[in-house]
Amino acid sequence: MLTGKQKRHLRSMAHHLDPIFQVGKAGMNEHLIRHVVEAIEPRELIKISILNNSEVDRNEVAAWLAEGAEAELVQVIGRTIILYKESKDHKKIELPR
Repeated sequence: MLTGKQKRHLRSMAHHLDPIFQVGKAGMNEHLIRHVVEAIEPRELIKISILNNSEVDRNEVAAWLAEGAEAELVQVIGRTIILYKESKDHKKIELPR
């Protein structure tokens, strides 16, 4: 579980990132989870955007992705989701205590 201070730190780091995945009309599926898991391991912090034509609830998608990828939900802002998962092999981010 991330503290408020850690979430603030991660939000500031994610500000400059571009979303690497988009949730569209197809909505949520297992392929998306698998791709998120593969992408989050080397990066630790990723952004995912929800397209305007998507009819899914943003908070529901965020919770589903975080649970499926076993990652921490940092923030849902607008149609953007920020996820964090500490990498086993490529640790780059040092969280404040």
